[in-house]
Amino acid sequence: QVQLAESGGGLVQAGGSLRLSCAASESTFSFSRMGWFRQAPGKEREFVAGIRRSGEITLYSDSVKGRFTISRDNAKNTVYLQMNSLKPEDTAVYLCAAGRNIIGPYNYWGQGTQVTVSS
Repeated sequence: QVQLAESGGGLVQAGGSLRLSCAASESTFSFSRMGWFRQAPGKEREFVAGIRRSGEITLYSDSVKGRFTISRDNAKNTVYLQMNSLKPEDTAVYLCAAGRNIIGPYNYWGQGTQVTVSS
């Protein structure tokens, strides 16, 4: 069973930065796409960013475009989410996901890491 472990969350002031990491238990090259999602209390889970196997194709939600950057290091089996200019509305549990196929639901999910942005 594939395991994804997120790390790097924490408490930061508005305008600050955090870098999240997602370490996979098998080669990330085996996943056609990987992504980051987030879920705030009382809200539905929402897509944040995604990246294809090669790393050349990325996708962002409008709410984070220009502030967040997703990247992957297949040699380290790790996906990153660099978050800059954080806002209080970015507060959520951030989850990593991996998909075998380019389309359809993601196959594997991590447990999540809490990000809290204070105003």
